[in-house]
Amino acid sequence: MKPLAPLPPAAPRNHLRTALALACLLHVPAWAADSLARDAAMLMDLSLQELIATPLITASRQTETRDQTPAQVMVITRAQIRERRYKNLADLLADLPGVDIQRGTKSSQYNQFAVQGNVGPNKLLVMLDGVRIGAPAGGNFPVAENLALYMAKQVEVLYGPAAALYGADAVAGVVNIITEAGTGPQGSWASVGAGRFGSQEASFMTGMRNAEGLSLAVGGHWQQSDRAPLDQYYPREFAKVPAMVNGATVVPADAREDYTGGIGSRSLYARADWAEQLSVGFFRHQFTSLTSTGDPPAMARYLDSSQWQPTTDTVYARLRFTPAPDVNAQLLIDHARLEVDPKARYNNTNNAYRDGFSYALGTRTGIEQSLSWRLSGTQQVQAGLGYQRYSAIETASLPAPYDTSKPAGAQGLYYPNTDLPVVIHSADFHNLSAYVQVQSQWSEGFSTTAGLRIDRHSAYGTTSNPRLGAVWKPLERHVFKLLYGEAFRAPSPEESLSAFGSFSGVRDGAGRYIGTNFRVPNFDLQPEKVRSLSAAWDWRPATNLNLGAHLYHSRITSLVVTQASNNVTAIPGAVLVNPETKGNAGRQVQTGLDLTAQWRFHAGGAWSGELWGSASWIRGRIDEGDGVDWAIPYAASHKFKLGATLRWLDRVSITPKVYWTGAVTNGRKKAPGDPLLPLGACTQTMVAPDRCTTPGYTVVDLHLGWHKLLNGKATLWLDIYNLFDKRYYAAGGSGSRTFWDTPQQPRSWMLTLDYPF
Repeated sequence: MKPLAPLPPAAPRNHLRTALALACLLHVPAWAADSLARDAAMLMDLSLQELIATPLITASRQTETRDQTPAQVMVITRAQIRERRYKNLADLLADLPGVDIQRGTKSSQYNQFAVQGNVGPNKLLVMLDGVRIGAPAGGNFPVAENLALYMAKQVEVLYGPAAALYGADAVAGVVNIITEAGTGPQGSWASVGAGRFGSQEASFMTGMRNAEGLSLAVGGHWQQSDRAPLDQYYPREFAKVPAMVNGATVVPADAREDYTGGIGSRSLYARADWAEQLSVGFFRHQFTSLTSTGDPPAMARYLDSSQWQPTTDTVYARLRFTPAPDVNAQLLIDHARLEVDPKARYNNTNNAYRDGFSYALGTRTGIEQSLSWRLSGTQQVQAGLGYQRYSAIETASLPAPYDTSKPAGAQGLYYPNTDLPVVIHSADFHNLSAYVQVQSQWSEGFSTTAGLRIDRHSAYGTTSNPRLGAVWKPLERHVFKLLYGEAFRAPSPEESLSAFGSFSGVRDGAGRYIGTNFRVPNFDLQPEKVRSLSAAWDWRPATNLNLGAHLYHSRITSLVVTQASNNVTAIPGAVLVNPETKGNAGRQVQTGLDLTAQWRFHAGGAWSGELWGSASWIRGRIDEGDGVDWAIPYAASHKFKLGATLRWLDRVSITPKVYWTGAVTNGRKKAPGDPLLPLGACTQTMVAPDRCTTPGYTVVDLHLGWHKLLNGKATLWLDIYNLFDKRYYAAGGSGSRTFWDTPQQPRSWMLTLDYPF
């Protein structure tokens, strides 16, 4: 398989193998530190009590601990990231309580996931050092191998609405990847790996610090995988069928291509710090997958040329200063840009199996002044004022690549088989925001939080979102939390602006072209509104044992859903047959419970270890306003996750992980009319949409580490995924012609060498 995207000269496979061989032969300087072993030793030396007191900033934009914030927060340390083999953010999310991930099911974001019933990356705010790194103008973006964690010092995950502090998209919660400034040569390392199905990867981190307080950190990663030939492992789902348009065969079954589904990713991270006052950073992440991801053979062709290639760049500067003895302030300026490669193309039934093109561009520029003011020994105020400017372009199906040198309205393109000009929509909007939060420590064991954020959006008017919480610590090892929060999510450009469909050239009696399979824009979409109440209990019966429970209830109104449109004249000179659009017709309600446990132990002799796990239950309904009430999609009603790490003399680590999930509603409201589509667990005659589910599964991963190799400095990892080679499925997309149950990867493995220098 040829590369999924242009790569630098050093990236081909023969160079990667050479790099692996050279790494094995390098001499380690005497001053080099074994960072992996040091982190593992530090992890065992720290008790859970000490880790609970680890400072975090996600919950309230100030340094505090998990016992001080009313939100349910999980902190994953660098040592845990390495030992549990969380190579990227998707790996980490998959191991968290209350999270469902369906891998490789959606073209525009690759992995579909739900956090406590909230579906998609446009409802989870992802940040790097407190700076947004997701879709700049809102909407979907890949949460996959592109968000590698090589630079992470720790990852903080806050559950529940947090718009009172962070604004739009902080609906399901906030993920903050915390990095650190360069620490000199002893913190530098490189990693190379190769595995089954043509999988290859490489990453590095390095940095420096001088006596004047200047520190630099630079890192990056590159990854590529052909992935498994799923047509060989799932012959029924990928049986070669004719490519047909309006009943006519375009490509006969015996001429159809073999399945292919490779992916590629890369990222670059750089950060400079001047003492504690100034930080400047840059982060780029790219992902490449096929536009046929999640589509069956009856829907799309599997062509190497049909790729989805989004690139996101974020640059920021943060100035910290102290305007008064009890006031700490910071000024943050950031700019982000997400662009889909204009040469990205697709080839499917919606464009009559011709090469089609699409383009998307989103930008965001923001400035925010925030401060933390200690009013007294018991009260502290956080406040901020910000301004954000957005722009977006979303194209319809294009017959040729978008010309980035021309504005959206001057592309000069026409819908295939017509003389109708293609209408390309763009938008510019801005938002002014202000927030304030008061945290009061009334006694040693009781504190409260009260906050409010007001956003003035140029398109959607004024939105206010309160946040009220309390923390009660009756005993040293018992903590109770109660939190009420509200959030909003502005419609993304993909929801409000994008359009697609095709024309066969046929006209009606009035001479208008007849369009089919169209989705039309909706310029009147309104923000979704979320209200959530949660209660959490944290109990530490022993120094190295932690038990927790998190109960939550959420309501979403004005839910954005796909619905039938009565706009049959969205394109002048055309009539559209049964078009669809996005609308605010929905309402979603969900209640859930997450139980968590973590235990660190010494097994006697040279053995020590860590055990962690979670059990989650959720019940929820969606009412789309069309008389159909059905279960929330992509969230299993119950799931259990268990992992353990055993260590022997800091030389060997063994980490098995088990995921068991129940059936998942896959978003279908009626059975497919095309018998060539796989039916999964759905019946042809639908009575209750809840029966339209993807069966549950149990999957085991195993990670083995050999440490202190090559003069005691390197680590060799063997990662085995789907250890028992189980054939299982993920809930597919809800579109009318995507897979019901998307086949997942068979057993795969990766051998990786980490080498500090």
